[in-house]
Amino acid sequence: MQENLNKIIGGSAVEHHNSDAAQLASLGYESEFRRDMSPWANFSLGFTYLSPVVGVYTLFAYALAQGGPPMIWSFVIVGLGQLLVALVFSEIVAQYPVAGGVYPWARRLWGRKWAWMTGWLYLMALLVTIASVAYGAGPYLAQVFGFGVSVNNAILCALVILVLSTIINFLGTKVLAAAAVIGFAAELIGALVVGFWLLITHRVHGLDVLFDSFGAQGSHSYLYAFAAAGLIGIFQYYGFEACGDVAEEVPNPGVLIPKAMRRTIYIGGAAATFVCLALVLSVADIPAVIAGKDLTPVDTLLNDAFGAVGAKIVLGIVLISFLSCVMSLQAAASRLAYSYGRDDMIIGSRLLKKFSAARHIPPYALLLAAIVPAIIVLGSKVSTDALTKIISFAALGIYLGFQMVVLAALRARLKGWKPSGKYQLGKWGLTVNIGALVYGIIAMINMCWPRTPDAAWYDNYIVLISGVVVVVAGLLYMMIHSSYGHSDMPYDDAIPKNSFQQNNPDEMSM
Repeated sequence: MQENLNKIIGGSAVEHHNSDAAQLASLGYESEFRRDMSPWANFSLGFTYLSPVVGVYTLFAYALAQGGPPMIWSFVIVGLGQLLVALVFSEIVAQYPVAGGVYPWARRLWGRKWAWMTGWLYLMALLVTIASVAYGAGPYLAQVFGFGVSVNNAILCALVILVLSTIINFLGTKVLAAAAVIGFAAELIGALVVGFWLLITHRVHGLDVLFDSFGAQGSHSYLYAFAAAGLIGIFQYYGFEACGDVAEEVPNPGVLIPKAMRRTIYIGGAAATFVCLALVLSVADIPAVIAGKDLTPVDTLLNDAFGAVGAKIVLGIVLISFLSCVMSLQAAASRLAYSYGRDDMIIGSRLLKKFSAARHIPPYALLLAAIVPAIIVLGSKVSTDALTKIISFAALGIYLGFQMVVLAALRARLKGWKPSGKYQLGKWGLTVNIGALVYGIIAMINMCWPRTPDAAWYDNYIVLISGVVVVVAGLLYMMIHSSYGHSDMPYDDAIPKNSFQQNNPDEMSM
């Protein structure tokens, strides 16, 4: 009986493999990747990219100082908004399960120029985010090993994280998947253990404190303060897209990846909210944080709750979270760069599209996702202020890339696109799509909003300026070197064509 069961399971796997290959072939591609990534590994990749521990620990002090305890409600608001985006992406990846995520999706929904700019923005944002997460791990690594916090030590720590992450990625999809699952388990267990321990032994506030701003808004409306504090939620909820970046490494992607994307939002969001809740209820002197007297409330709390040795163990788990996050970001960036290169869409495509038959990974695309972040990190030796300005673009660039796909999907729907993948929203598709676009625009306005009136104008508008610089650089590149036109791979094929459009595709597509 067991033998018959094994035959059935094996036959089902072969059937799925053939079906996946046939669907990809119908889209114009023959994959070189191996479909070694299980559903939970795919979810873990998105979860560790989202990394609730990294996001909350990094921004908790800022958010609490800006808006007081009610800032926690931003996790709920942003979670709902990003769930709408994830649902739109789920429909798209089910129909177009191609490696690279936002770039190939934008290509099929709109056209080559739109896809090129979408990929450009998102790739730049990913490379900068890799650098920022690796650099952010420095202080935690310093505390674990007991050396001083300095620019040189931060650079060294960041480079160590980058090297380890790159090695894991170079070992192939199976190792990447296993590392993602280990990272997910360590992060989730760490979040639950720390959270419950704080709530049991160090809770000093009741739930009513979640509605008390402690005067954080000053003379402004509380909405202004909450919008600033709400950046902790906005910076938290991305990572689900990484599940789709590796679409050619997952069996039955049209079914499994949409599930993984939703799980990333549900479980990642719940974990982040729980960690934040435990910290808020356990910070004894919230007014001191708001007044700027306690700049590191997380460190203070962990040392009080766990002691010197216990705090180091917790920080060790935090470091695993940082490493897992960098690893997942690199995987996403490398698949995007490979997808770009495979379609001959950028200078260096000849290298970016090379594939290692032994490891089943794109080696040069992975090197790009290691070398560029390393250069950005090394730049902090010259100017930490310059590094801050570069990193300011990271979250905005990710949201821009997301919303360009959401807008492309909305345009395609209005022009007759009917999603035909294994996951469909049906009659709710248009409503969800509009909601996702509205949410994304509001979130980007909030990110760009000037909040430092005493600073120089260019620092006050640094997020907007950095976004404009990257967009303009991309437009100049497109004018000087029209890489977007080099590929003859399909594009703008989601929308039904009339006879004129079929005969004149270049005149009708961006």
